[in-house]
Amino acid sequence: MKKTCVLLAVRHPAMMEGIRGLLETMFDSVVMVSDDISLLETLARLDPDLVVVDLSLDVTRESDVAVLLNRCDPECKFVVLSTHEECEIMGKCMSSGASAYVLKRSAGRDLVKAVDEVLKGGTFVSPTINGSQ
Repeated sequence: MKKTCVLLAVRHPAMMEGIRGLLETMFDSVVMVSDDISLLETLARLDPDLVVVDLSLDVTRESDVAVLLNRCDPECKFVVLSTHEECEIMGKCMSSGASAYVLKRSAGRDLVKAVDEVLKGGTFVSPTINGSQ
């Protein structure tokens, strides 16, 4: 059964289109934004079932997008996409409220698993993160 809405926040158009294709198989609606202001406005307006967000999204007033999302909506379920394989960065995102941490290079393989797990109330970390195996 499809969920209603996912909010996708990625600043690179080519990456956004590829991820949108994966998410469209799982959700009735995929809403896309490419900056932090649009992310927060759309989050407040739509109250999506899930947010998938690029860690490299530029944000103002916070150290990173995970902190920003948690501050603005502590109940928000979100998946972080990142190029960073370091446990420290993954741990910071997870402790800031992320439900999943997916490496961009393995998003084609891991994103659907991550979304499924998060929607069931669980967490997910890409298996290739240093020290997470």
